[in-house]
Amino acid sequence: MELNEIIARMHSQKLYFCNDEKLVSEQLERLELLYDFNQTRPSEQEKRRAMLREMFAELGEGCYIEPPFHANWAGKYVHFGDKVYANFNLTLVDDTHIYVGNNVLFAPNVVVTTATHPVHPSLRSRKGQYNAEVRIGDNAWIGAGAIILPGVTIGENSVIGAGSVVTKDIPSNVVAVGSPCRVMREINEKDMKYYYKELEIDLT
Repeated sequence: MELNEIIARMHSQKLYFCNDEKLVSEQLERLELLYDFNQTRPSEQEKRRAMLREMFAELGEGCYIEPPFHANWAGKYVHFGDKVYANFNLTLVDDTHIYVGNNVLFAPNVVVTTATHPVHPSLRSRKGQYNAEVRIGDNAWIGAGAIILPGVTIGENSVIGAGSVVTKDIPSNVVAVGSPCRVMREINEKDMKYYYKELEIDLT
């Protein structure tokens, strides 16, 4: 199978073999970029931004990723809106597209994966794989250690609690936690008055 045929299958939820030599060679070139990004010094902010613009499919204004950053394709299929912030150890398994809106926050050690494998061992032993896009809406906050699985959409403004495993879509304007992740409550007027327990917001 030609490389362009394999890549087309990667983005259409069809099975392919991820150990194909042509695909591995293409991926290694991308990982060289990722390696260089992770070797940058904290003072090299503009260099980091330039590298991310080269690495990502789309990168909005004011985005920041704290190294180390991990991605199967170094962000080739990642689309960030404006002012996305990612703390250290963000892992994007970007074997197909990941769409992230504006003002999204990623806490440390978040994993967003688009890739998965067939259950039957005969296909898995041959490195069979298929992928499904992930979408994260504007102003979402993904808590530390959360794992977002293939095909999931998270609505705008929603908060995913630390350590959650998100297996299904999460609507907008909610707080959701757990494994599997479930909606705990809607974001409401109280959240405009108190930022933590009974501590009142005193900044405007």
